[in-house]
Amino acid sequence: MSGDPGVTAGDIARLAGVGRATVSNWRRRHDDFPRPVGGTAASPLFSLADVEDWLTRNGKPFEVSAGDRLWQRLRASGDDFRLADLVGWAGLRLLESRGGTAAPPPGDAARQPGDGAMPSWPDTVPADPGLPALLGELAAERGHRAAFDFLVEEYMRAHSRRLVVTRPDVARLMTGLVCRKGDVVLDPACGLGTLLLSAPGARHALAQDSDPAAARIAAVRLRLAGTPADVVAADSLRGDGFPGEAADSVVCDPPSGDRAWGHDELTGDPRWEYGLPPRGEPELAWVQHCLAHVRPGGRAAVLMPPAAASRRPGRRIRGNLLRAGALRAVITLAPGGPDLWLLRRPEPGEPPPGAVLLLDAAGDLGRAEREWRRHERGAGAESAVPVIDLLDDEVDLAPARRRPRQTGAAFGRRFTAALDRLAAAAPVRPALDLLPEPRPLPFTTIAELSRTGAVTVRHAPARLPAGGDVAVLTAADLTAGSAPSGAAAADPDLIMLEPGDVVATAAGTARVVGDEHAALGPYLTLYRPDPARLDPGFLAGFLTFAHTRTGTGSSRMDLRRMRIPRLPPERQRAYGRAFAEMAALTATLRDMSALGEELVRLSFDGLLDGRLTPADSPRENDAHRRQV
Repeated sequence: MSGDPGVTAGDIARLAGVGRATVSNWRRRHDDFPRPVGGTAASPLFSLADVEDWLTRNGKPFEVSAGDRLWQRLRASGDDFRLADLVGWAGLRLLESRGGTAAPPPGDAARQPGDGAMPSWPDTVPADPGLPALLGELAAERGHRAAFDFLVEEYMRAHSRRLVVTRPDVARLMTGLVCRKGDVVLDPACGLGTLLLSAPGARHALAQDSDPAAARIAAVRLRLAGTPADVVAADSLRGDGFPGEAADSVVCDPPSGDRAWGHDELTGDPRWEYGLPPRGEPELAWVQHCLAHVRPGGRAAVLMPPAAASRRPGRRIRGNLLRAGALRAVITLAPGGPDLWLLRRPEPGEPPPGAVLLLDAAGDLGRAEREWRRHERGAGAESAVPVIDLLDDEVDLAPARRRPRQTGAAFGRRFTAALDRLAAAAPVRPALDLLPEPRPLPFTTIAELSRTGAVTVRHAPARLPAGGDVAVLTAADLTAGSAPSGAAAADPDLIMLEPGDVVATAAGTARVVGDEHAALGPYLTLYRPDPARLDPGFLAGFLTFAHTRTGTGSSRMDLRRMRIPRLPPERQRAYGRAFAEMAALTATLRDMSALGEELVRLSFDGLLDGRLTPADSPRENDAHRRQV
């Protein structure tokens, strides 16, 4: 299959803009559908050339983008065990072709930390001679950084069961809480570099991972992002790549449950300032490793399994962390974990705080940030627990076992407010009519509309000039539905937004630009429609909702290949209004879900604490209402 890349059923579904079930139906109903050429019975691979030929012969619209063709050719150049090395090879070629950033040739040994060290590179050169040209084509279309991000995301999708990648929203929360602009940031278990890439305005990144292939990918991602970085491929606990280094902040999502972490050979290690980690508590070794590599007054954020907050073998270390003032918060981010431990290395002579934040955020990351900020300011966060109350025989720091201490009046206000908000959040159904018979629509694609001039498509630069006062609409702003929050220096390469533009992410979030007066931020695509031929609301609606019909389970799709109905402008505007109603309904249901979860949590707490009683209780209902 060399030179003829194999594609999965999911890949075929994406290329044709259909669901996986449709591809399965094609295989069952069409005898001439291409036979598998590799893979397994559960996940067969098909020849891309054969699939393209079949789709063309059967009149099935499809489009193979430069990114898809490159990815399939790259994956066909080796087996799955070499895929990470092949992705690293592609990143190195992109880094070299971009210019301006030196990269070591394959086989170079890593240099010393501080001089831009990178992991050694294996002699991985794919046999396919057409790959460099395809890489250049994708880089010219999307930019070098976005091209490599595409390959990394495809790699993560292909190996989703083997890779542990920190969720992007959790990564933003962690770095937002402990990192500051201009920090030297360390991640001792960096994986593919997700956490370090989320650090706002890092001056320098220090990264280490035991998987050399992951470390190489992280190194390329950081350099393409413009972040100076030293990256070491080694186990941080057994082979510390940055001895004596003290970062301004540390972020870490360490491996969990590794009982072979090096307990016996590391017994006398000076990093165990708060106690020798028990053999079955490797996570407490990672916590102390992080604290040992942050300067006095510096901060650390570490993701931990929930059991680490209460297991008996670790109680001595937890107690010492509390007494020293090093552990500042334990926040359960979602039911079942993980927990986020926020730490600070005490400065000499600094008195430890009197309380620690123990919060069960129940999936509300915004609440986690708000409560931490209140606690940090000393504003009396309701989930703050006095340290003295925790220093018992168990030193149990599990947030779920620590209910906030509230007055009856405070609980009553929260409970009745939750009831009122839920009652007020009534959804409004879209104004849609059911047709007696389906009316098939003629379709086109964004790419075709672009070729005919109905819409202009532009991609944001991968990196904007820093240090200015030009407002920038970021991907986070678009996802959150908020005003532009970024900033950049004035530059002729900036893409300035105009009213009526449509801005979208690759994950399918889009909106029509009003009076933002901002520049287009990285990872965003601008669609500037000709208003006489293409309604912005109509286009934004399809960009937002079309990805839900792919059925591939992927969070990304090539929006240029998306099928869009060919309709006159007045019908487009009617569709645009319907899409706006659907978006409003989506937001309402999301709010109702959050409000419902809050009401259930308050109700359960109130029943357990004796502040609420069932309506059919022997108590007088009037007395119950007076209590609330």
